[in-house]
Amino acid sequence: MHALKRIATNFYAFSTQPYRWLKKRSLSKQNSLPIPVLFYHRVSDVHQNPWTIPTEQFIQQMDWLRKRFEIISLEEVKNRIRNGNSQPAVAITFDDGYADNCLTAIPYLVKNQIPATYFVSVDFVLNDKPFPHDVQAGQPLSPNGIESLRLISRAGIEIGAHTRTHIDLGKVTDGEKLFDEVVTAKQELESFLEQKIRHFAFPFGQVENLNEEVFELAKKHGFTTVSSAFGGYNAIGSDGFHLQRIHGDPEIARFRNWMTFDPRMLRVKGYSAPDVSTIEPLKESEMTLETRPVPHEV
Repeated sequence: MHALKRIATNFYAFSTQPYRWLKKRSLSKQNSLPIPVLFYHRVSDVHQNPWTIPTEQFIQQMDWLRKRFEIISLEEVKNRIRNGNSQPAVAITFDDGYADNCLTAIPYLVKNQIPATYFVSVDFVLNDKPFPHDVQAGQPLSPNGIESLRLISRAGIEIGAHTRTHIDLGKVTDGEKLFDEVVTAKQELESFLEQKIRHFAFPFGQVENLNEEVFELAKKHGFTTVSSAFGGYNAIGSDGFHLQRIHGDPEIARFRNWMTFDPRMLRVKGYSAPDVSTIEPLKESEMTLETRPVPHEV
C-alpha cells in the first residue's frame, strides 16, 4: 500500500473510532455482534501474486486476531448467527488448496490451535495439476495432494469443497454440470478422505459468480454452509447457511480497519440467496445410484 493510502486508512479508522466503539458496544449488549469470516489462498514468500500473502504478514495478522478475537469454526459461526453473538469472533478459511500452505501457514494454525476450513477443488488435488489462473500467470504452482489433505485433516483443519474444476458457477446453466461440480465432486472428496464434507465455497465468490440452484443443491446434499467472497460481515439472525467472507488483505492497516468494525462493511450489498431453511438434506438411504460417489481415474 502506498504511504499516503496507509496514512489515509489509519486516519479514517481513527476518526470513526467513536462510532465503531459505540456501535460494537450496542450490538454486543443486544447479543447481535456481526461475525467476519476471512479467506486466504496461498501463504508464501516466493512467486508473489495477488492471491498470495507473505508469511510474515499472515502470522502478524493471526497474532493480532488472537489477542482481540475468539477464532471459531464455520460451524460455530453458523450457530452464533442463529442464536446470537456478544463477543468479537472471527473464522479463518482458505480457498483452492496450495501445497505451499503446508510449509508455514498450516503448521502455525495447528501449533496455535486455530480452527480453519480449507476449501479444495477436486480435480486439482486428485490429478496434481496447477490452476489455470496460475498457468496463465506463468506460475504453475503445485496444489495439495490427497495424502497432504488427509494429514491436514488429522491435524484438526477441516476440509471443504470448492467444486471440481474451480468453475464460475454463475455462468453454468446446465443442471448436470452443476450437479457434478457441487454434489459429485463433494462425494468423491468424501470417498477419498473417508470423512464428511460439510462446507462449500463458491470459486471467485463475487455476486455474479453465485448461483441460486447451487444453494438448493448444497442444502439438499448435506452441506451445512456455503460461502461467498464479496466482503461484508455476517449479521446475526439468519439461518447462517450463506456466509459472506472478507479477503485477508496483506496490508495490515487495511486489514485492521476492516476487522475493527468498519462502518462501510455494514453497507456491503448482500446477495438475495434463496431461502433453503425448509429444505431437508437427503438421508444416505435416499441417495440414488446417480448421486453416489464414482471416483474419477487419477
